[in-house]
Amino acid sequence: MTKQLPGLKITRADAISLEAARPRSRNITHSSSMQLTRAADYALRALIYLATRPAAERALLPELAHATAAPESFLSKVLQCLCRAGLAASHRGQFGGFEILPAGRAATVAAVIESIEGPISLNACVNSELSCTRKSFCPAHPVWVEAQAAMLAVLNARTIADLAAHPPSEQCSRNRF
Repeated sequence: MTKQLPGLKITRADAISLEAARPRSRNITHSSSMQLTRAADYALRALIYLATRPAAERALLPELAHATAAPESFLSKVLQCLCRAGLAASHRGQFGGFEILPAGRAATVAAVIESIEGPISLNACVNSELSCTRKSFCPAHPVWVEAQAAMLAVLNARTIADLAAHPPSEQCSRNRF
């Protein structure tokens, strides 16, 4: 059985390993729907890591998996999505590997998330593809619209190149993003 995300197939084994890796809190008994998927998180980590390397330098999948702390099999699927979106390129052979493309360096955080998950939407009523019949009289609708705009403003304000340019923290300096 596979769960479909736009452009990404997740096997049952991937879903189980992701569920097991998800942090748990004793105070929270339910999951939040306002949370990035692991796929989007790994996509950002991989592009930031690749952006710290010189242009056209490639990284092999095991190196990327280690640097991003992502399972190789799952990261491979995420990287395929990034390649289809034109943010990264995959090369086979002796000098193969993954490299970030200029579009990947210039991509905003929002663009990377959308390349993996599709349109970012806090609530169905702020999704431009859907029409909410309640928005004309719903007291919460203006709050969702304002929150959506604020979130997108933050996610569109930073590019992968911006994030890669910051000095690495103690954890990142050990080659993990």
